[in-house]
Amino acid sequence: MNIVVCVKYVPDAQAERTFNASDNTTDRENVDGLLSELDEYAVEEALKIVEAGEGEVTVLTVGPDAAADAIKKALQMGADKGVHVNDAAIHGSDAIATSLVLAEAIKKIGDVDLVVTGMASTDGTMGVVPAMLAERLGLPAVTFASELSVEGTTATIRRDGDASTQTITATLPALVSVTDQINEPRYPSFKGIMAAKKKPVEQWSLADLGVDATQVGLDAAWTKVESFAARPPRSQGEIVADEGDGGSKLAAFLTERKFV
Repeated sequence: MNIVVCVKYVPDAQAERTFNASDNTTDRENVDGLLSELDEYAVEEALKIVEAGEGEVTVLTVGPDAAADAIKKALQMGADKGVHVNDAAIHGSDAIATSLVLAEAIKKIGDVDLVVTGMASTDGTMGVVPAMLAERLGLPAVTFASELSVEGTTATIRRDGDASTQTITATLPALVSVTDQINEPRYPSFKGIMAAKKKPVEQWSLADLGVDATQVGLDAAWTKVESFAARPPRSQGEIVADEGDGGSKLAAFLTERKFV
């Protein structure tokens, strides 16, 4: 079983995130970054599948130099090798261009039985790349899996919705996106951290993938951020002294704002 897990290096959600004033793209240089939390579930699920049988897990990411840390974390968790697509021309790419680069990288890896992704990235939160990627690869897409099992050439997922639970099957090769309900990602052990230092990581450029630079980047993006502004500071709330009429004042406050 040859599994490719697509991961992303994202700004830490706990940090003060902002945009670059020069081109209105997400500032990824002046904020700490990490492997997207939602992608950890994808890595864990791929490792569980391989550990239950046999095979290899390759971690794939697209991003600048710092994105290597996302691969490093996945290798420490237990993945076998990594591929880092790093090219300055990719800066500012939208979901459409990102899916193109990922698809060409997966084709170059070759002989892939299963592609696993998180349900979305924690910085963009669009959740559209898995479906776009599957379309480019010509693979069936079974998305938002809360449970995944692979038997022979069949992948079966459970998708939990608000009104129903669905069981969906697909014939391998296929693409599966997973939710944060599917497992509990492992912490890298000391042994895993040391072993990761010796695992191979290849770095590819757009030229290595045969992708024209005019197809990616900010100039090729279908959507752009026109402007941005910092969120205004929260004003101090009104303190109401309860002199026996606190309930009435609270009711008046809620009524005035049409909460009741």
